[in-house]
Amino acid sequence: MKRILLSLTAIFLSMICFSQTDQQIRKEIINNIGQHESLYRHFHQNPELSFEEYKTSDRLSTELQNLGFDISRKIGGNGFVGILRNGDGPVIMLRTDMDALPLEEKTGLPFSSNIEGVMHACGHDMHMTVWLGTAKVLTEMKESWKGTLIMVAQQAEEKSGGANAMIEDGLFKRFPVPDYALAYHVSSELEAGTIGYRSGAFFAGVNSVDIKVKGIGGHGARPHMAIDPVVLASRMVLAYQTISSREINPFQPSVVTVGSIHGGTVHNIIPDEVNMQLTVRFFDDAVYDEIIEALQRISKGIAQSAGLPESLYPEVKPKDHLTPPVVNDDQLTRDAVNSFISVLGEENLHEVDPQTVAEDFARYGRTEEKVPIAIFWLGSVSPTKFEAHKNMNMQLAHLHSPDFYPEFKPTYETGVLGMSKVVLDLFNR
Repeated sequence: MKRILLSLTAIFLSMICFSQTDQQIRKEIINNIGQHESLYRHFHQNPELSFEEYKTSDRLSTELQNLGFDISRKIGGNGFVGILRNGDGPVIMLRTDMDALPLEEKTGLPFSSNIEGVMHACGHDMHMTVWLGTAKVLTEMKESWKGTLIMVAQQAEEKSGGANAMIEDGLFKRFPVPDYALAYHVSSELEAGTIGYRSGAFFAGVNSVDIKVKGIGGHGARPHMAIDPVVLASRMVLAYQTISSREINPFQPSVVTVGSIHGGTVHNIIPDEVNMQLTVRFFDDAVYDEIIEALQRISKGIAQSAGLPESLYPEVKPKDHLTPPVVNDDQLTRDAVNSFISVLGEENLHEVDPQTVAEDFARYGRTEEKVPIAIFWLGSVSPTKFEAHKNMNMQLAHLHSPDFYPEFKPTYETGVLGMSKVVLDLFNR
């Protein structure tokens, strides 16, 4: 029998089984949804790339300030912090990202991006709107909780620099240290009205690696007089595939992908250099170290086997902006899931597998303050599309696709309802 997901609007209008606090959350959502849908459309139409979120930051910080938050702008760039102090109690941080992607929108929405070649294809417009909606509910319900609410809006999640920039600018030194830090990311695979969760390792760590393969160039007709870096690079690409399959413990997920390889100029010249670009994904820091060591060893070994002098051995250079894995705190995740279930129903919570995508929200949990963090998938696929997909009649648009957009109403309602309940319960533990 097919499960029919009741719309949250219908649930909101039937409040018999809910506590007075839960009923008030729902009333506030109903009161705010029209205004916030307009704001969501504004953000969607006016996307800004990583490190360029000037207008987005100004608009969002002004909206938060109008709710009574003390605002500190330009934290680590375009990031800002809003603080609402409401007596003695826990310190809870809610984070949103603000940046968009360099992508030409193809959704056909009447409120499509006004900026050529830029769109919110990863749902950060929805993140901001749900984040602000939750802040609005909590300010209207100040009599129901005590503590300090810290709202953090960061730049450049897509380029994985925003979180670290805020931390280095004194996020946990200049402002109260959170007892808990929470966030959402929209899911392009879960139905709107549902939430995905996982305790422990949730999103992968990621880093980029540049590898320069050197050789001795020559005429394409006389390969025996050269040492061909194209052939060496080809051997390396194949050998790298054995790192995850034969060197890493099978119980430790990892990915090594060669995403770019370039070398040579014309048909009949053997070049003296080939450049490769790799992405590396992992869930454990020690696994990352193993991968980098293996890349260096394999590359050097293949160069040696070809008779290259040591001065021409490959250069293996990991980037400096490594993003660590997101590891959700076990207790915080359990507490949040219990709160989600109390207002959404157990049938709308799904334990999910880890994902090899990356999220720099991880950094907030890796400072010396050891803040417990938890991030959750927020379902965003319309019930109609989701049902068609299940019946294999429709391919869902994925995150970073020019066709992706969240179904606003159920996504917003679920996100605000769920996170408001989680925060209230944590304040009142």
